[in-house]
Amino acid sequence: MNDQGIGSYFQFSNVDWGNMATSTWETIWLTLVSMVVVAILGIALGLLLFETTDSQNVLAKVLNWIVSLFVNVFRSIPFIILIVLLLPITKNLVGTIIGPRAALPSLIISAAPFYARMVELAFHELDHGVIEAAESMGATRWQIVRKVLLPESMPALVSGITVTTISLIGYTAMAGAIGAGGLGNLAYQDGFQSNNNAVTLVATVIIVIIVFIFQFIGDLAVRHIDKRA
Repeated sequence: MNDQGIGSYFQFSNVDWGNMATSTWETIWLTLVSMVVVAILGIALGLLLFETTDSQNVLAKVLNWIVSLFVNVFRSIPFIILIVLLLPITKNLVGTIIGPRAALPSLIISAAPFYARMVELAFHELDHGVIEAAESMGATRWQIVRKVLLPESMPALVSGITVTTISLIGYTAMAGAIGAGGLGNLAYQDGFQSNNNAVTLVATVIIVIIVFIFQFIGDLAVRHIDKRA
C-alpha cells in the first residue's frame, strides 16, 4: 500500500470485497428510493406549475409563485452545501446525520425541483391542439391530466427521470464523503484517506457501471413507450 504510483491502482489485494459489495448495495438503494420519491414529487410539482401558469385566479398565481420560488431556490444550492444546510432537519426526520438514510432528505430536496422543471417543460411542449380537442369533447381537467398530459408526455418524463437519476448517483457519491455511506463514502475513507488507490478505482468503475445500467434501462423504456419511434 506504500506504492502510490500508477501500479497502486491495481493492488486489488487491498480491496475489501465484502465492504465493496455492501457499499454498492447502499448506493443502489439510495438511488432507487430517492428516484421513486423524486419522480412522484417532481411530477406533482411540475403539474402544479403547469396548471397554474398564466392562470387568472389570484390563489393560483400565489401558488405558482410559491412553488416556483421553492423550485428555483433549491435548484440553485450546490448539493454539498445543501447537505450541511439540512443537517438539523435530517436529524429530526431520520434520527441521525450519518448513514444512507441520512442522505435521503438532501437527495430528494435537491433533485425533485430539478425534475419538476423538466416535467413542466415536457407538459408545455405538448401539442395544445390535443388538449383543446379533449376539452371540446367534455373531458374534465383530471381526465385531461390522466389521459392526455401524462400519456403524451411520458417519453419526455421517462427521459427526464433517467437524467435526474444519473445526477442522483453522483449526489450519493458526494454525500458519501461526509459519512452517508455508499461507494462515495468507501472511496473517500477506505480509498483516499487510507492511500488505497485500488479501492478508489474499483468504486469509481462500479459507479460508472451503475450509471450505464440506469441509462440503458431509461433509453430502452423511452424507445418502448415513444409512439413516434
